[in-house]
Amino acid sequence: MKRFRIQSARKLRTSLQDMERRLWRHLWRIPLEGTHFRRQAPIGPYCPDFASHRLRIVIEIDGFHHGSSAQQIHDRKRDAWLRAQGYRVLRFWTHDINYELDSVLDTIYSAVEDARSHLPLDGGGRAKGAGGGVRN
Repeated sequence: MKRFRIQSARKLRTSLQDMERRLWRHLWRIPLEGTHFRRQAPIGPYCPDFASHRLRIVIEIDGFHHGSSAQQIHDRKRDAWLRAQGYRVLRFWTHDINYELDSVLDTIYSAVEDARSHLPLDGGGRAKGAGGGVRN
């Protein structure tokens, strides 16, 4: 089963849609350490459009078919499962990628900064401002 998911993810990576390709060009250029996003990377039974495993962020690009009630039910179940695994799910319509890309990128960068602020430092401590205070 795992082998099938990996093969399926590889096939999906080679068939990026225009809006996925457009967003991907920006995601792989995020100039912050630790923001490595992957395309169609398997997470359990799902292959989200983009995911950063370290930051626990999933990005989905939804086309017109996501407007159907059956697809919305599926998306809600998928999102709930991903959130239960500790991922933050960001969903954007293809229209937003095409016409509101700056706003989409601002939302993603904000989520990245928030996630990075909660990552442990290499020395095992927490990032500055990530909670805690002076201990006596």
